[in-house]
Amino acid sequence: MNRFSLVRAADVAEASREAASPAARIIAGGTNLVDLLKYNVERPSRVVDISRLPGLRGIEDTENGGLRIGALVTNTDLAYDERVQRRYPLLSSTLLAGATTQLRNAATTGGNLLQRTRCYYFYDPATPCNKREPGTGCPAVSGVNRIHAILGASEHCIATHPSDMAVAMAALEAVVHVSGPAGGRAVPIAEFHRLPGDAPERDTNLQPGEVVTAVELPARGFAAHHTYLKLRDRASYAFALVSVAAGLEMEGGRITEARFALGGVAHKPWRDPEAEAMLRGQGPDRGLFERAAAHVLRDARGYGGNSFKIDLARRAITRALEQAAAGTPQSQTDKRIQ
Repeated sequence: MNRFSLVRAADVAEASREAASPAARIIAGGTNLVDLLKYNVERPSRVVDISRLPGLRGIEDTENGGLRIGALVTNTDLAYDERVQRRYPLLSSTLLAGATTQLRNAATTGGNLLQRTRCYYFYDPATPCNKREPGTGCPAVSGVNRIHAILGASEHCIATHPSDMAVAMAALEAVVHVSGPAGGRAVPIAEFHRLPGDAPERDTNLQPGEVVTAVELPARGFAAHHTYLKLRDRASYAFALVSVAAGLEMEGGRITEARFALGGVAHKPWRDPEAEAMLRGQGPDRGLFERAAAHVLRDARGYGGNSFKIDLARRAITRALEQAAAGTPQSQTDKRIQ
């Protein structure tokens, strides 16, 4: 770990000024950044502590019937909030599927969105990595790539985004509120994370100095018909090989609204509006769900070690939509697939 100076910001404006430098990093819960510092993946000269900023720890109802979640709300507080469990159980389920109780007690909403990939090469400074050091190459393309992307990747990077929470946020169409040198702005979750393209070192579309202040959920929460299905190498405390957050609205035996997002398969939570549209107005049926899954994965590409993910994702989408349609969400305590 390199030497750095620590600054405890008094307000969002100060945090934004301090974080504008390319050599600065923001810390809140520290559940990801501390590991990156220990491994010398991140080597900032300045760390900006925002953990005590006022006004960012609340969960509030909004005028449109949604919820506004402060960036410093912990994953535990969010998962067990009565309003979230009642109105947005899909979000609660994704949070409980991730990490350990101890990590959830420290990890924050903003930090969860901003966590970095768990790619083996990214975490090893002795190897090349375009995300860590642009222009050095992506050895995962022809190397060990079991956990890597099958959608949206580029020749420069095939890493995946590790968040569970962000997958639910994508399905719910959350909006991320940020504040920076140019003022505040609202960023739809679909536009928050970016695909690698030729600049894989950039995980998000945040501008220099911008700080996440809140996440807003719309009123629609899919409380009656939802599921979060997470498939991984072991039943607990592992990142997703493939995950699916699905939410449906049903009326008269037909699907009137459909959303589903995939995790573990791309540089960002993956949604396909065309596949979702295929479900609307239809009766729930395995054949329909399989066709929607095939549409999502029409451009999927494996790299040898992760090619199994294509079929795994197809099966996961189908099963998740069946669970959501039946109103039998996957349990995060009994992890046997229902």
